[in-house]
Amino acid sequence: MAAKKILMLVGDFVEDYEAMVPFQMLVMVGHEVHTVCPGKKAGETVATAVHDFEGHQTYSEKPGHNFGITTTFEEIKAEDYDALVIPGGRAPEYLRLNPDVIKCVQHFAKANKPIAAICHGPQLLTAADVIKGKTCTAYPAVKPDIDGAGAAWCEVNATASNACTDGNIVTAPAWPAHPEWMRAFLKVLGSTIEP
Repeated sequence: MAAKKILMLVGDFVEDYEAMVPFQMLVMVGHEVHTVCPGKKAGETVATAVHDFEGHQTYSEKPGHNFGITTTFEEIKAEDYDALVIPGGRAPEYLRLNPDVIKCVQHFAKANKPIAAICHGPQLLTAADVIKGKTCTAYPAVKPDIDGAGAAWCEVNATASNACTDGNIVTAPAWPAHPEWMRAFLKVLGSTIEP
């Protein structure tokens, strides 16, 4: 398996599991993952939030861990990376207002590089206008964004554990989908894991 250099876009109140678990899984299989947040330097952290599904009309939110930033966003060049990961939580909502973040996402889409986005992460894909004609999923509250961006909606299953792959883009509704989402992303990356 060829190791890939992967960029992960995070921000304050990124969903804890959706940043930590994919980061650990991708590093575990041998990929190099750089975590970045606009306005934060390597060695700093972002606050995370744990989103849970406890029978309310929407998810609940609890404090998570601090998540380390490994690389300074303002110093990266998107062309140096093989793939992009966009976790969910509240971070994508404000990150999509940053023109440099949008240009970064557009680079990966235009170059047809693998992109994995989960939960609210597809908000960056819609803001970057890169999913028209694609089929995607996300946290159900993001469906209007997906529809408005001209993408087809991939229905979320009863346990929010499904993922959707369309070409180079792999999306999922929430952290219960990690096994399917990461399995699909590794396939798009060309990575193989054998028991």
